[in-house]
Amino acid sequence: MERVDYLSDERKRAQFDVDAMKYVWAGSRHAFEVSDRISKLVASDPAFRKDDRTMLPRKELFKNTIRKATYSWKRIIELRLSEEEAAKLRFYVDEPAFTDLHWGMFIPAIKGQGTDEQHQKWLPFAYKMQIIGCYAQTELGHGSNVQGLETTATFNPKTDEFILHSPTLTSSKWWPGGLGKVSTHAVVYARLITDGKDHGVHGFIVQLRNLEDHSPLPGITLGDIGTKFGNGAYNTMDNGVLRFDHVRIPRDQMLMRVSQVTREGKYKQSDVPRQLVYGTMVYVRQTIVADASCALSRAVCIATRYSAVRRQFGSQNGGPETQVIDYKTQQSRLFPLLASAYAFRFVGEWLKWLYTDVTQKLQANDFSTLPEVHACTAGLKSLTTSVTADGIEECRKLCGGHGYLCSSGLPELFAVYVPACTYEGDNIVLLLQVARFLMKTASQLGTGKQPVGTIAYMGRIEHLMQCYSDVQNGTFFFLKIQLT
Repeated sequence: MERVDYLSDERKRAQFDVDAMKYVWAGSRHAFEVSDRISKLVASDPAFRKDDRTMLPRKELFKNTIRKATYSWKRIIELRLSEEEAAKLRFYVDEPAFTDLHWGMFIPAIKGQGTDEQHQKWLPFAYKMQIIGCYAQTELGHGSNVQGLETTATFNPKTDEFILHSPTLTSSKWWPGGLGKVSTHAVVYARLITDGKDHGVHGFIVQLRNLEDHSPLPGITLGDIGTKFGNGAYNTMDNGVLRFDHVRIPRDQMLMRVSQVTREGKYKQSDVPRQLVYGTMVYVRQTIVADASCALSRAVCIATRYSAVRRQFGSQNGGPETQVIDYKTQQSRLFPLLASAYAFRFVGEWLKWLYTDVTQKLQANDFSTLPEVHACTAGLKSLTTSVTADGIEECRKLCGGHGYLCSSGLPELFAVYVPACTYEGDNIVLLLQVARFLMKTASQLGTGKQPVGTIAYMGRIEHLMQCYSDVQNGTFFFLKIQLT
C-alpha cells in the first residue's frame, strides 16, 4: 500500500524559519540542543518504552514506574549528565512518579525554608537520592485552607523534641505523591504549639521509614489511597495517606529559616523575613505554568498532525477528500489553542524572571511587589491550567472518534493533567484572590498610591473611563476585523 506523507507537504509550506522557532521555544540554541539530544536518548532506549502503559494493572504499572525511575537515575550517573540534562531526561521519561515531588517540592521547600545548617545536613542526601522526600501538606479535611490544617507539632522542652500527632481523622495527610510506598522522608506541615500557644502552620522534616528495610517507623501509619482517574496517568504515582501517633522528632528538624523555637521552647522570628516563603510559592507556580505549555503543546501537536492527515468530504471527480485542517471550523477551534501554547511558554519564561526578581527583593527586605507577585502567580496558575485542561479535551474532540482511543495519547494526557486545576490552589479560589487584590488596588487609587508593574494601567483609570468603543453591533465588528 502506498504511503503518502501529508505532514511533509504541510511542513514545506511553513513561511518562517522553523529552526529559529525551535530555538525560541527552547529558550536558546544550547537549550534546544540539550533537549534534542536527551529526547533522542530516551526514544532510542527500549527500557523507556511506554506504549503498553495504559494496559497494565495498577500494581504492575507502579512497579514499572519504579523501574524506570531507578533506571533513569542509573543512566544519569553512567552518562555523567549535568543537572540540566538530568532534568530533561526525567521530563522525557514522562512518568508521573515520586521523583516529581522529590525534585519539585521536597528539595525546594528545604532550600527555601531551611537554615544553612539544614541545607548542609539534608540536601546532599536528597540530591543523591539516598533519601527520597515528598511534600505532606494537604489533609483529608483541608487543602486550599492551609491555615485550617489540624496536624499538630507540640514542643516538649524536657526532651528538646517536637511531638507530631494526628488528632482527628480529617487531620490525616492525604494525596501527597510518593508518600504511599516510596518516600523515606517528608516535609510535613503542622500547627506549631509551644507552651500551650498555637503559632500556626510550620514545616518539619520527618523521617517516615526505616532506611534498612523501608518499614514505617513507630507511630507512623502509611498507605496508598488507591486508584485514580484514567488508565495510566496518575495511577503510576503512589499518592498516600499519613497519620502520626505522638511521633517524636528532634527540634532541629523544624524548618527554621524564617521562625525558630529555642532550646527553652521560646518561639521567635529570625532576622530572615517571613515573606521569603513566597519565593518557594512563586517557584512552584512557575513550574506549573511551564508544564501547562508543555501539556497543551503536546495535545495541539497530536490534533494538528491528525488534522493534516485526516480527510473528510469535498471529493470531486474521484479526487482526494479535503484535509480536515483546511476547514475553517477546525482552524477556529485548533489555532487559538496553538497560540495559547506559545503564549504560556513565554509567560512561563517571564515567571522565571519574576521568581529571580522577587527573591532578590525579599532578601533585600523589599516587600513592595509581594501583593502583585501573589496575584500574578495565582491568576496565571488558574488561567493556564484551566485553559490547558479544556484545551486537551477540545483536541480530543478535534480528532473525532480516534481521539478517544488510548493510542492517540490524548485520554491519558487529559487524565494526567486535570489535577493541575486543583493542586497548589483550587483555580476558583485563586481567581477570587486575584479579584480581591484588584478590588483593593482600585480602592486605593484615590489615596495617591500609584499602582506599579502589571497593574500600572489602573493609574490611568480616569482616562480609561472616558474611552469608549464605536462598535455598533457584533456583525459590524466582525466585518471590520475581516476587512482590516
